[in-house]
Amino acid sequence: MRLRRLLSLLAIGAGLWVAVRVVRSGAKSPGRIASAIQRGTMAARNFELLRLGGRVGLTYASATARKTFANAERRIEIDNETELKTAAQVSERLGEMKGALMKLGQMASYLDEGLPAPLRSALSQLQSSAPPMSAELAAGVIEREFGKSPSELFLEWDPAPIAAASIGQVHRAVILDPESGDECAVAVKVQYPGVDEAIDADLRNADLLGLLLQQGFSGLDPTDLVNEVKERIREELDYSREATNQQTFADYYEGHPFIHIPRVFTTFSTSRVLTTELVNGMSWSQLLLQSQEQKDMAGETLFRFVFRSLYGMHKFNGDPHPGNYIFHENGRVTFLDFGLVKHFTDDEMATFIAMVKSAAYESDVPAFRKVLEESGMLKRDAPVETDDVGTYFGRFYEPVRRDERTTWTPQYASGIVRHTFDRSSPIAQYATVPKTFVFIQRINLGLYAILGELGASGNYRRIARELWPFVNDPASTAMGESECEWLATRVGFH
Repeated sequence: MRLRRLLSLLAIGAGLWVAVRVVRSGAKSPGRIASAIQRGTMAARNFELLRLGGRVGLTYASATARKTFANAERRIEIDNETELKTAAQVSERLGEMKGALMKLGQMASYLDEGLPAPLRSALSQLQSSAPPMSAELAAGVIEREFGKSPSELFLEWDPAPIAAASIGQVHRAVILDPESGDECAVAVKVQYPGVDEAIDADLRNADLLGLLLQQGFSGLDPTDLVNEVKERIREELDYSREATNQQTFADYYEGHPFIHIPRVFTTFSTSRVLTTELVNGMSWSQLLLQSQEQKDMAGETLFRFVFRSLYGMHKFNGDPHPGNYIFHENGRVTFLDFGLVKHFTDDEMATFIAMVKSAAYESDVPAFRKVLEESGMLKRDAPVETDDVGTYFGRFYEPVRRDERTTWTPQYASGIVRHTFDRSSPIAQYATVPKTFVFIQRINLGLYAILGELGASGNYRRIARELWPFVNDPASTAMGESECEWLATRVGFH
């Protein structure tokens, strides 16, 4: 998941729309891309890496297709052909996957509905597929971390990964629960050896983010933003930190009727191995085949989780992505992957709340502009009309401004991206992205895209009013009523 997350963070800057435009122009005129590559520009080099990423995704898509009609013996052969058996292979492949625009392509695959269908299909493979390491290599990590082989450490250990991403892969195992003494099925995430060096190599490319940002926002100083990205990405290498983050969320949402966080087993976890409760359910693709009612309920859960966590915990799990969720009936969602969690101070939260209150609740445009200037989002005394400022920045609040049932669409999500990175706007040259807001933008670029693909419907202003700390309205939906009952049992919670 490392690659798509770094993609997502880079996309905060400005490169996403650049990548989409390059892809679209190439679809219309391949010669233009060939010419750019011949000129040897940085953008062309990264576009080549985007193409490499697409080829890698297609390789694993092809393997999956070949396995469909293969017998058991042939399936094993195909798996062996595609897995990585040595640390050197892992590092080499991760090295090949560097490149900002390739990573942007991962997000583009579910953010921009205008991408050509074949490209979206290839890029979608990058979201969910990565070359797994061999069973021997994974077992070696376990033995180095615990001084025991998997068969000695666990009651049962499945050497075949149930999920593989770019920073590590997940195996099924069975342990004795240290608290109850009962047998318990667990998911064991094992970090690829050498991935830390690969991430450092990726982050050396992060300065490209600043260049892309300055192309879109001429008045921007991207230093803080780039540093924030680097700091948060490096934190993901420490599974001990992720374990702490995940257990914090699990404790907060304990007993919640439709938000579930898997429990962490610290006895079986280290800085490179993370063991948590194993959860089964529907994948994102399976959810998309369910009734619209089920998709509406899942969308409401995702919205409530993001903003309940933000306003209640002052924390944001910064990777809203379909691959990080397991879906169940009646809106229940299990949330995975807490390697990238942003913790906000009271002052930072006060700023967010003031923005929402002035822009979405009160529609006080002069007050909204003042907050934007004080927060560093907009240059003070910029020579632009206040009403234009309200229109430009206020688009992010459109779904919660009107007291009516609305439907999220992919077009709205993509429109937000285009709007955010629109160089033609006279306001763009006076706008910036302070460090505090880097991960908050993932709500606009990630959560909104997911809700759009679900086609989720509801009165999101009323749902938001339940969550806004300055309003705290009574429940407006059946899910809200069950959440209120849960809140009543949580002393000191909001």
